[in-house]
Amino acid sequence: MDYKSSGVDIDAGTEVVERVKRLAKSTFTDGVLSDIGAFGGLFRPELGDMEEPVLVASADGVGTKLKVAFDAGKHKTVGLDLVNHCVNDILVQGARPIFFLDYLATGRLSPQISAEVVEGIARGCRENGCALLGGETAEMPGFYQDGEYDLAGFIVGLVDRARIIDGHTIVPGDVLIGLPSTGLHTNGYSLARRILFDKLGFGLEQEIDEWGCSVGEELLRPHCSYQAAVRPTIDTGCVKGIAHITGGGLTDNVPRILPEGCTAVIDSRAWPVPPVFEFLQKHGDVPVDDMYRTFNMGIGLVIVCSRSDLDSVLTKLISSGEVGAGPVGEIREGESAVAYADVEFLKPVE
Repeated sequence: MDYKSSGVDIDAGTEVVERVKRLAKSTFTDGVLSDIGAFGGLFRPELGDMEEPVLVASADGVGTKLKVAFDAGKHKTVGLDLVNHCVNDILVQGARPIFFLDYLATGRLSPQISAEVVEGIARGCRENGCALLGGETAEMPGFYQDGEYDLAGFIVGLVDRARIIDGHTIVPGDVLIGLPSTGLHTNGYSLARRILFDKLGFGLEQEIDEWGCSVGEELLRPHCSYQAAVRPTIDTGCVKGIAHITGGGLTDNVPRILPEGCTAVIDSRAWPVPPVFEFLQKHGDVPVDDMYRTFNMGIGLVIVCSRSDLDSVLTKLISSGEVGAGPVGEIREGESAVAYADVEFLKPVE
């Protein structure tokens, strides 16, 4: 008996490493000092004029969106999802990404599928200006079903300590600005799959008139990165806090940046809720509170600024490509939580 007969193909692993090397090199920046295949990745950060550089690190996954990718046989977008999610998670603290690591575990290693996943990761790294510095591909026979895998990402970024964004300057009277999502992003898929596949019996090819596309196309829309559009706004110094709307929705994520004594009042009339969320709520008979605590409801990022800076921040966001950005609420005195109510200065979206 040898290792291959027990379910671990060393030759397939070597082929994956060679494919990954080519993809990773397309992401390398001047700071990379090592090649893929070393025991660790070496990186020399460019500190520029930072007076007190701080490393910001985060880790995340793609969740059960992977199940949709397995069923569709499309694996490139989940890698892009992974990078963009992680980039947004450190962007909210003001950090620029410098390098990324990935972890892919599967029951039976397919060099082709692994390469497709990493192709998406490499694309995300290139688009966000960070290097794919290394990672791990693990073949674990008997641990995963054939054709399935798990995926995780680890990102490191840099920010000058004086420019960390953590919400501590937020005060009552400040304004919340919402940036549109591109769909479900990477959260709420367990509920969405239960409604669409188990309750309604839909397949991935099912066309939904209200969406203008198939179920598979909608569910595999990539999680967008807000890096390119938000960075110029951060550089103005007007941003007090940023929340990435992921698992927990607006209800649980906005309070993560609120100081004591501040409540975020969000007016759900202020933006058009995408048809996919209305469809899921209607056909899944999902309570409204659960919708706003499970899905992003069309808002992928929330920025907090003072009322006096609102116009200039919106102008900067729109000029950077976030044409759908707009005010969605305000900060009032109260406990660190989200309340949903009408906000007088906001006009309901028709």
